[in-house]
Amino acid sequence: MTEPVERSTLMTLSSPLLLVVGLLVTAALAWAVVVSARRRTAALAAAGVAVPGGRRAYLGSGLTIAGVAVLAIATAGPAAMVPVPRTAGTVILAIDVSSSMGADDVAPNRLAAAQRAARAFVAAQPDSVDIGVVAFARDGLTTARPDADHSIALKAIDRLKVTGSTSLGTAITASLTAITGKQVVIGRDGTVPDIGYWPSATIVMFSDGQNRGGDIEQAAAVAQKAGVHIHTVGVGTTAGATVQVDGYHLQTSLEEDTLTVIAQTTGGGYHPASDAARLDGIADTIDLRLTVSGEPLPLAGALIGLALALLTAGAALTVLRSGRVI
Repeated sequence: MTEPVERSTLMTLSSPLLLVVGLLVTAALAWAVVVSARRRTAALAAAGVAVPGGRRAYLGSGLTIAGVAVLAIATAGPAAMVPVPRTAGTVILAIDVSSSMGADDVAPNRLAAAQRAARAFVAAQPDSVDIGVVAFARDGLTTARPDADHSIALKAIDRLKVTGSTSLGTAITASLTAITGKQVVIGRDGTVPDIGYWPSATIVMFSDGQNRGGDIEQAAAVAQKAGVHIHTVGVGTTAGATVQVDGYHLQTSLEEDTLTVIAQTTGGGYHPASDAARLDGIADTIDLRLTVSGEPLPLAGALIGLALALLTAGAALTVLRSGRVI
C-alpha cells in the first residue's frame, strides 16, 4: 500500500527571509545593470558609435545575475520532499495492569516482570517498526500511540501501575483502536465490526491470563479477520500467589489456556515471560507493508554548485567581451 506525498510539502525552505533578501539584492543588481547598459548605449549613440553585439553583449551580465539569484535561493536552505519507499510495521504492546499483576510469584512482581520483558522487546525492534502501548485492566487505555520513536513507548511502559480488574477482550479492542486510529467496539448484540485488513500490525499482550469481563472470542475474531496476529506473554506461575485487593486476600495464578486460545485464534503464539529472551523472534512474523513517505532532500549544495557555474561563465564572457567583470 502506498501513500501519496502531499503537494503542499513538495518543497520547504528553512530560512524564507534570506530568500526574500537575496531576491531583493538580485533585483537591485539587475536594475543597476539595465540602467548602466542604457546609459552606455545612450552615450555611444550620442557619440555616433554603433552598439556592438546587441543582446548577446549582455549575456555575461545575465549569467552573473542568474548565478546571484540561484545563490539567493540556496542560502534559504531549500529542501525537496522526495517520496521514499520503506517497509514498516506496527506493534502494540498491551500490558495488563490489573490487581492480580501485583502478585509476587515472579520477582519482584508480575507487572515489573512484564515491564522488563516489554522493554527488552522494544530494544530489539528496528526503526521501521512503530510501537504503541496500551494499558488494560477493566478498561483499555492507550498510553502511547504507535510511533517510530521507541523512547515514547519505553516511557509509557515505565509509568504503568497496578489497578482494577482484568478484561482481555477490552485489551484486544483497545489495541485494535490504537492500530486503526478509530474506536473499535463489539456491539451489544455481539456484532463484530469490520475494521479492514491490517497484516502489518501485531499485538503483543503481557498478562497473567485472568479475565473478569469482555468477550474474548469475539474480540479475537475481530483481530483475526483484520489479519492482526496476537502474541501472548504469560506473566506469573501456575502455582500462583496471594494478592490483597480492597482488604481481601485473593489467590491468583497464571491461566495459560486463555492466553493460548487468544494467540492460536489470531495466528500468533504463546510465550512464557520466563522465556522473554525469545520474544525477539516475534518481529519476524510481522508482515511489513511498503509505504511511501516524504523525506527532505537538501538542495543547497546543488544550487550553490549551479550558482558558481553561472557566475564563472558570466564573468568569463564579460571579461572576454569587454575586459571587465560587469
